[in-house]
Amino acid sequence: MESGAYGASLAGGSFDLLGFVKQPQTVVRLLSWLCAIVVFATITAEGYVNTDKDPQEKCMFNTNDSACSYAVGIGVLAFLACVAFLVLDVYLHQTSNAKERKMIVMADLIFSGAWTFLWFVCFCLLANQWSHTIETDHFPADAARAAIAFSFFSIACWAVLAYFSLLRYQQGVTELSSSYTDPAQDHSTPYPPQGYQQSPFGQNQMPGGTEYTPPNY
Repeated sequence: MESGAYGASLAGGSFDLLGFVKQPQTVVRLLSWLCAIVVFATITAEGYVNTDKDPQEKCMFNTNDSACSYAVGIGVLAFLACVAFLVLDVYLHQTSNAKERKMIVMADLIFSGAWTFLWFVCFCLLANQWSHTIETDHFPADAARAAIAFSFFSIACWAVLAYFSLLRYQQGVTELSSSYTDPAQDHSTPYPPQGYQQSPFGQNQMPGGTEYTPPNY
């Protein structure tokens, strides 16, 4: 297997932490992690408030608890996924198994694509519910706008992560295909091209070229 398949060019070598942190994919993943923290932490800390008319705490997004729950759920899962994929990115540089690399890259691609869509839904939901919120003076407007803004930033971050994963996958497929040799086109000779050698026991001749004659009794 190629040691550089699926973007793991350092597989089996010493791990360069500084070089890993400077990689574009690592930077974007850390930004995604930060955006997820802002979204779910903001809503958890300030997203539920009570008013003079209703002492029970309600979601600041048009008192729609489902909107807050959805955003918090997506944010928490995105936060955990970023941590998990950072660990897998480190492991990707240490393993020399191309099959494991392929599984990690495919999982990253699928999850990043799915979370790009889910963050888009989250952004649309929060923006729509906030636009329909009445009496915004009773709610922390800055917190609501921050949650909406970082939901939008998360769309871009996860879309970029999906793009990087797609490039990794295509790179791995290309490198493995280039290293594969079709047996039908392999014209190498499995045995050395030597001529036929006569068996040493085919004809027994006496020294001097005379044929052996058995004695008569």
